[in-house]
Amino acid sequence: MCVMNYNLRLVQEKLLQEIKASIGDKSILNVLRKVPRERFILPNDYCAAYENIPLSIGDGQTISQPLIVCIMIELLELKYTDKVLDVGSGSGYQTALLAELSSNVIGVERIKRLVDSSKNTITRLGYKNVEIYQSQEELGYPKRAPYDAIIVGAAAPKLPLELVNQLSPKGRLVVPVGDRENQQIVKVVKTEQSYHLSTYGNCRFVPLIGKGAWID
Repeated sequence: MCVMNYNLRLVQEKLLQEIKASIGDKSILNVLRKVPRERFILPNDYCAAYENIPLSIGDGQTISQPLIVCIMIELLELKYTDKVLDVGSGSGYQTALLAELSSNVIGVERIKRLVDSSKNTITRLGYKNVEIYQSQEELGYPKRAPYDAIIVGAAAPKLPLELVNQLSPKGRLVVPVGDRENQQIVKVVKTEQSYHLSTYGNCRFVPLIGKGAWID
C-alpha cells in the first residue's frame, strides 16, 4: 500500500540510475526527470509511477515501460526543429516527452476517453506545441504529413507502409512489429525513393488497430 510520505522523487532518481547505462542521449534522461509520469497514470498506481514497468491506463491500454520509451525515443534521433507524430498516444506521457525534445508533436489515439484525458493533462502541464486527435480508420494522421519522425506505441503485424509514406525524406519511423504476443522494435529511415530498415531488441506492446494493422 502507498503511504502518505512516499518519496516519489527519490524513486524517480533510482529509475534514472537504473536505465542511464542503456541510454546514450542524456537529454532524454533529463526529460524523463522533468515530465511527471504520475500525472499520466491511474490514481491507484501512483506509487508505481517510477517503477520500470508498463502500467494500465484503462480500456485495455498501457503506458509503456520507461526504458522501452527511452530506447524508442533515442532511436528517433530527434532535433528540436522536428515535427513528430505519436501514434497511439494513450494518456499522453510519451507525447509530453516528445514535446520537450521537438518543436511540434501531433498525437493520435483511437479511444476517446484517452484523447480527452490526455488533452487535459497536456494543457494543465503547459505544453503549447502539442495537438492530440482521435484517430480515424487510416493509420497515422496524413493530413498533417510529412513528419520528420513517427513513433508508434502499439504493435503492428507488419511494417505499416501507410506510416512510412507519411515521413519526409530522411524521416525516421520507430514501431514494434510482430505477432500479438512478441515483437521487435523496428526503425525505418526514409530515402528519396525507398527506405532503410533495422531492428532493435524484443518488446511487447498492445496491438495497433486500424487499416494496415490489426482488426479490432
